[in-house]
Amino acid sequence: MPWSSLIALLTVWLLALASPGPDFLAVTHAAMARSRRDAKWVGLGVTSANTLWIFGSLAGVTVLLTRVQVVYETIRIAGALYLLYLSFQMLRSIRRRGESVPAAAVVKAEPRSRAAAWRVGALTNLGNPKVAVFFTSVFAAILPADLGWGQRIAAGLSLAVMAAAWFSVVLARVFSLPKIAAGYHRARRYIDGVTGVVLAGLAVRIGIEG
Repeated sequence: MPWSSLIALLTVWLLALASPGPDFLAVTHAAMARSRRDAKWVGLGVTSANTLWIFGSLAGVTVLLTRVQVVYETIRIAGALYLLYLSFQMLRSIRRRGESVPAAAVVKAEPRSRAAAWRVGALTNLGNPKVAVFFTSVFAAILPADLGWGQRIAAGLSLAVMAAAWFSVVLARVFSLPKIAAGYHRARRYIDGVTGVVLAGLAVRIGIEG
């Protein structure tokens, strides 16, 4: 693979990773509200789903998914409903925690199992079929048409490793730092409120835009 193509691919992916979205919110909220461990497993769930989209796009499978309207619409609506569910859970927790503890108290949310945290990340990402469209478009625009399968697999693995590093290492570590976590817990009702509203907005956007 030409170095220029690889650098372009990694740059586009890095910019996509850094853009706030459902995956970003799921990981950072887990880090602040729960723990670095919880955020790491949410991030691994996101990475697992991204890896499916990546290799599905490289193999051309996601092209079929996006062209079979009933499948695409089912995934899209299910994803929008799941984000609405996460939004509802977050907004409901504001009142529940606000009634039981002082606003400034540092109270962690109930711990989740690794599997439960992983599932949140995976479902958050899998519920957005626009990710498949993104990878299909990026690969078609950047990767040479005659690129061998060995190089395609290497490129896909590079993107998966970047996702794991970003979500499960960088975001999980930074947003679970004591000062950031303490700041979140001091203003958690406002932060959770904004995050819940943003998730609801993203759900509506996914549900409407198609």
